[in-house]
Amino acid sequence: MTDPAALTVTIVDGYVDEPAHFGVPPYVSTYPRFTAGALVDAGVPTERITYHTIDELRDDRGKWADVADADLMIYLGGMTVPGKYVGGTPAEPDEVRELAWTADGITLMGGPVRFGVGEENAGAQEMERKDLDYDFVAKGDVEAAAHDLVASGLEGFGDRMRDNEDLDRWAAKGAFVVEDHPNHPDYLIAELETSRGCAYRCSFCTEPLYGDPGFRSAESVVREVASLYERGVRHFRLGRQADILAFGGDGEAPNPDALERLYAGIREVAPDLETLHLDNMNPVTIVEYPERSREAIRIIAEHNTAGDTAAFGLESADPVVREENNLLVSADECLEAVRVVNEEAGWRPGDDPGDAPTVGDAAADRLPKLLPGINLVHGLQGERRETFEHNKQFLQRVYDEGLMLRRINIRQVMAFAGTEMSDTGAEVARDHKELFTEYKREVREEIDRPMLRRVVPAGTVLPDVHLEYHQDGKTFGRQLGTYPLLVAIPGERELGTTLDVAVVDHGYRSVTGVSHPLDPNAASMDELELLPGVGQSTAGDIVVNRPYGSVADLDHELGVDLSAFASVVESAD
Repeated sequence: MTDPAALTVTIVDGYVDEPAHFGVPPYVSTYPRFTAGALVDAGVPTERITYHTIDELRDDRGKWADVADADLMIYLGGMTVPGKYVGGTPAEPDEVRELAWTADGITLMGGPVRFGVGEENAGAQEMERKDLDYDFVAKGDVEAAAHDLVASGLEGFGDRMRDNEDLDRWAAKGAFVVEDHPNHPDYLIAELETSRGCAYRCSFCTEPLYGDPGFRSAESVVREVASLYERGVRHFRLGRQADILAFGGDGEAPNPDALERLYAGIREVAPDLETLHLDNMNPVTIVEYPERSREAIRIIAEHNTAGDTAAFGLESADPVVREENNLLVSADECLEAVRVVNEEAGWRPGDDPGDAPTVGDAAADRLPKLLPGINLVHGLQGERRETFEHNKQFLQRVYDEGLMLRRINIRQVMAFAGTEMSDTGAEVARDHKELFTEYKREVREEIDRPMLRRVVPAGTVLPDVHLEYHQDGKTFGRQLGTYPLLVAIPGERELGTTLDVAVVDHGYRSVTGVSHPLDPNAASMDELELLPGVGQSTAGDIVVNRPYGSVADLDHELGVDLSAFASVVESAD
């Protein structure tokens, strides 16, 4: 019998992306934290648990010794929705196999990878269940498997799903691994689970494979936040749930009192948090329980931080596709849900949330508190040429009403065993590949850019943009949060630092900004010429005639009127 206290364990985080769970840096998912807590609960000392991300192992081959030498190596990962990532690169199947081949001890694989893998992490693929040469694959919850495997002396385990009583013990105990994440502490956002599973059964989604929703108590989540906060985490997202509005209820109806306990409790134990965002909100809940949903949304907007996004799973505005795939809301119903979130939470900090404007010159210069995002999935059963027109018409209706969407996510389906889409596979998505590409381009040009100008008008200030990489003489960065904007800044600035940025221009899904406040006496030519009404020639005149005593001097001496951009430009004084 192997003594748990004598075991060495290495956890490798290959990253996850699920319909209701995200763990690609700068996010850290629940999987490594819950698994570490389960190991500690089973008797493994914290100092004998090593945590690495797959990117760490790519960058430093010396760290593979921790994989090779561990008594137990646990791989955590899996992608059940495709995406594009900036902060990290999810492990590919060949890398997962290499980890198993390298390890001399017992190997355990778990997470959404148990649902299947494809040839690569991309959409329009069939996914197959494979063991990838591991000794054990957790067909239930990997954290439960890790606990039971250690308790058995590394002999084996019975596949089981952990329950909320397990999480009451494990969630806070595993918070220590965040200190070993390469992004800790400044550029790390902890994904928080309030529930798993879904009361509904859309044809393509893996979330129902976890069963009906089982909600943690507000107190349990708050204790976990307190433990993470003590370990230096200041950014949090309530992302691990199918519907935040249903928290603490019966899985369908909103429970505003439970949300108040959750959000107020988090604010109490993490008083200096910098980000508190969410992810999934089911529009069908708003449609069926409008008044309780409005109250719940107001509570969220009271406690969250600006720039938050509630992802709506419309999936398709085509009634034929809706019928064949058990989708929950019609285009008209989703539009009403978009209106409700805009009305209750679309205000900008600094405004009176009652009747202050959210767009236009009189609006505050910050991102709105909470806006809906729209998820659209292609390659579903019943999809036809008209499907693409239905989706475009829906998005145009949203825009024409003057409403705001923070994000439009368009992707192709991944077909997993256990879902209804396993019969259809990715055949429809492959057949419509060219149509999908053209449609996506049209949405980006006709909807995304004008919508971005509405949500993030010139002059909007984005605090604490983390600078991530250089490209074409520019520095690119993002804030921490749910679906943060990609920001391009002129010049090559020091990476790994943060900068307050004022928006000056818009791409399809990104913005261009300059440092805020901008000092005309120190700003670069590249920054100055981006300001409205300036351009290259005037920027040169500004530089030649420095210094200025005040911003007003620009108008007096050069005829440059920047009054409309007064929130961005500030004199050296």
